[in-house]
Amino acid sequence: MIKKFFLKRNFQTEILSNNEVRPINLMPGPKGFLGLGTILNYVKPFGSIDWDQLHILGMERYKKYGPIVCEKIMPGASVVWLYDPVDISKVLTDTPGNLPCRRSHLALEKFRYDRPEVYSSGGLLPTNGEKWWELRSQFQKHISSPKNVRNILPSTNQVTREFIEMLASKFDANNTIQDMVTEFDRFSFEMTCLIAFDERMYSFSESERHPNSISSRLIKAGDDTSCSVLSTDNDLQLWRLFETASYRKLRVAQEYMQQIAIDFVDKRAAKQTDGDSLLDQYLKNPNLSKKDLIGISSDFLLAGVHTVSFSSAFALYHIAKNKRVQELMHEEAIKVLPSNESEITTPIMNNEIPYTRAVLKEVFRLNPISIGVGRISNQDMVLGGYLIPKNTRIVTQNYISCRLDEYFPKPLQFIPERWIKINREKSNINPYLVIPFGQGMRSCIARRFAEQTMLVFLLRLLREYKIEWKGIENLGILTKLINRPNSDVTIKFEKRF
Repeated sequence: MIKKFFLKRNFQTEILSNNEVRPINLMPGPKGFLGLGTILNYVKPFGSIDWDQLHILGMERYKKYGPIVCEKIMPGASVVWLYDPVDISKVLTDTPGNLPCRRSHLALEKFRYDRPEVYSSGGLLPTNGEKWWELRSQFQKHISSPKNVRNILPSTNQVTREFIEMLASKFDANNTIQDMVTEFDRFSFEMTCLIAFDERMYSFSESERHPNSISSRLIKAGDDTSCSVLSTDNDLQLWRLFETASYRKLRVAQEYMQQIAIDFVDKRAAKQTDGDSLLDQYLKNPNLSKKDLIGISSDFLLAGVHTVSFSSAFALYHIAKNKRVQELMHEEAIKVLPSNESEITTPIMNNEIPYTRAVLKEVFRLNPISIGVGRISNQDMVLGGYLIPKNTRIVTQNYISCRLDEYFPKPLQFIPERWIKINREKSNINPYLVIPFGQGMRSCIARRFAEQTMLVFLLRLLREYKIEWKGIENLGILTKLINRPNSDVTIKFEKRF
């Protein structure tokens, strides 16, 4: 562990006695060969930086440079890496009159702008400024409503029961499933289509497990797109001039996703029923065009699967390795679910599962959905004693910060109790450390649905089964757009009676 005194002695930014703020060019950080930038370090075959290991790079830079780092990508373009939650809060706190901006999903934006007959914009993910707010303000009316989230609870209960029942059919001779991620992908996809489109895809069935089924192809399309985002966002962007391998992979995936999104929109529009799905609600909104609906439908299919899938996989890893935690979760589960047939209701979700919520929070501390949050500064600001000019790229490093004893006692241990209210008040944890869904106006629009889906699954599974970890000793991550396990998530199940 890096000791606090070592940090203060070597890394802590010093503001001069006359309160002078230092310019960004004096900030520590890599500048590249001859100060020309580091971009070639990220481009194969020239560079050695592995996109799948950005968390290791983040820790190395923290140890070398400290809690604020400026990386010169190329002349005139730099990225500031933030580790201090006080600085992170300054970046992510919304300010009146300034819409939050970011630089992400650039190739997806190009794909959509190249098809003006289908899309009205790049969609929620890459769009910035007033156009982004026009879309966000309309879409969040229904998806962010706690009432709408709770209205889907009966369906969530049903699909979760089906999923857990299906898992039993996949046990090998040792009651083990070799890789839970592939199963969670189908569970997450099923829930996404139900919530967004009021469609059951029956993705657990044997027919839908075929590689050419709609479920399998859409899950693969989402994975191929996500795996292409980081490289196309941060390489030399030659894909703007000709079709590179990364862009081709994204294009093929998005063309299939677009086809299915159009089918969903046309199908729901033709029914003209008073449905409860998100798409049904959006169809009634006169401020949204068909092109807007195709865009948001594609966004649901892209973003709705792997967030829940990978986070649920990491949750099982931590719970299976911590028997004490698992037994406390079981005790809470049997209190609210006297039998496996009992329903999880709104009062239960709101007030009766504090420990299960604490477990999920601790999962997100150790295994957040992404490395951090990206922003483009929308005004000049002072961070760590340095002046950060407007339009500077900033990336928070929450994954690293949450694993430092600077901010958490025993940071590498899985301790859900740190999130129980009485303990949290004593520990004074900065709220900008664990922000798996982002923060503020630009936070994940479907956060409540994702959390509810995972909580219902954990309650029902731990009510019915004991689980045991059978994978590699220490499960790591691959830093794709969404952090994913770096090995099979192998779980042994033991039925409780």
